[in-house]
Amino acid sequence: MMSPTLHVPGQDQIRRAPKVLLHDHLDGGLRPGTIVDLALASGYDGLPETEPDKLGIWFREAADSGSLERYLETFAHTCAVMQTRDALVRVAAECAEDLAADGVVYAEVRYAPEQHLEAGLTLEEVVEAVNEGFRKGEQRARRDGQRIRMGALLTAMRHAARSLEIAELANRYRDQGVVGFDIAGAEAGFPPTRHLDAFEYLKRENNHFTIHAGEAFGLPSIWQALQWCGADRLGHGVRIIDDIEVAEDGGVKLGRLASYVRDKRIPLELCPTSNLQTGAAASYADHPIGLLRKLHFRATVNTDNRLMSGTSMSHEFEKLTETFGYTLDDMQWFTVNAMKSAFIPFDERLAMINDVIKPGYAELKSEWLFEQTAATSVPSASAG
Repeated sequence: MMSPTLHVPGQDQIRRAPKVLLHDHLDGGLRPGTIVDLALASGYDGLPETEPDKLGIWFREAADSGSLERYLETFAHTCAVMQTRDALVRVAAECAEDLAADGVVYAEVRYAPEQHLEAGLTLEEVVEAVNEGFRKGEQRARRDGQRIRMGALLTAMRHAARSLEIAELANRYRDQGVVGFDIAGAEAGFPPTRHLDAFEYLKRENNHFTIHAGEAFGLPSIWQALQWCGADRLGHGVRIIDDIEVAEDGGVKLGRLASYVRDKRIPLELCPTSNLQTGAAASYADHPIGLLRKLHFRATVNTDNRLMSGTSMSHEFEKLTETFGYTLDDMQWFTVNAMKSAFIPFDERLAMINDVIKPGYAELKSEWLFEQTAATSVPSASAG
C-alpha cells in the first residue's frame, strides 16, 4: 500500500504547481541587479551595497530585525530608484516575469503611486507605466511558455492624507488593469478609520479594497478594518489568532471577532516568512496559519516582499510543507481560496479555478500516482 505521506510535494512539483498571489508589494520585489542598474542610471548614491548579491543579502538582513518599522525603512532604497516611467515599466515587467517563472498564474501586486512622484511623474503616469510593465511581463512570460495574469492594487499610505485621491485614481483605472485599493504602512498610531472617506467612496462605487490590518497591531485593527471600513479582505490578519483560545485538551474556542471572520469567509492574506521577520510569529511551526487551516478560515499564502524576505511563492509553500506536512491537496485548497478571493469578476475567477488551477493540480497528482506505481511494482522474472 502506498504511504499517504509520500504525497507531500517536492520542490519541483511545488514550483510547477499553479499558484495565486494576493499580497505582494511591487517595491518589495525588485531584483537586486535591477536596483543597482537603476541607481546608476538615476544617480542615486544611497545604496548600502553596489554588488547585486551583497545588496540582496543586505535587504534580507535589514528586514530580519523583528520590527515592522525597521522593515519598512528598507523601502527607501527601492522607491528611490522607481521614480521614472522607464524604471517603473522595467520593474513591473520583471515582477510579472519572475512570478510566472515561479508558477504563479494570477497575481494582484500593490504599490503606492504617491511614492513615485519625486522626478515629476503624475499619479496617472505612474499607474500607466506600471500597467504597461505588467502587460509586457505577461507577454514575455507567454513567450517563455508560462502564463500569468497581473492585476494592480493601488495603495495609499496610512500616515499620509491622500487616500481619497488614490481611491479615486483606482476607480478611474478599474477597467484598465487596476483591480482594487489598499492602505499600508505602520499600523500603530495610524488606524484605518482615518481614511473612512476613501472607503465610503469605494463602497459607493461598488469597488474592491483590502486593508493592512492585524500584522503588527492586534484585534482592534482588524475590527476597525472590517466593521468601520468594510474591507473585503484583510492584509495579513494574522493577529486574529489572539481571538482564538486553545485548551490543553486541544479544544478550540473562537471569540466573536474570529467567529465573524470565519463565518463571513473573510480572506486572510497571510505572509508567513514576512511575519517571522516582523515578529508576528516566532517560527513557521508557531505561525497561526497551521491552526487557521485546521479551522477552515479563508486562509491564503502570500509573499509580501520577495526581496526583503528572500522568498517566493514556492519558498513559502516549501516551508509550509516541511513544517505541517501539507500535500498537493492542501496547496490546492490555499490556491483556490486565493482565487475565490481575487478582485476580478466571478466568471473569470471561476474559469481560472476550473480551467487552470484544478487541471494543474490534477496533472501533478497523476504524476505522483504513476511515480508511486512505478516505485512499488516488481518486475517479473524472465523465463529461463
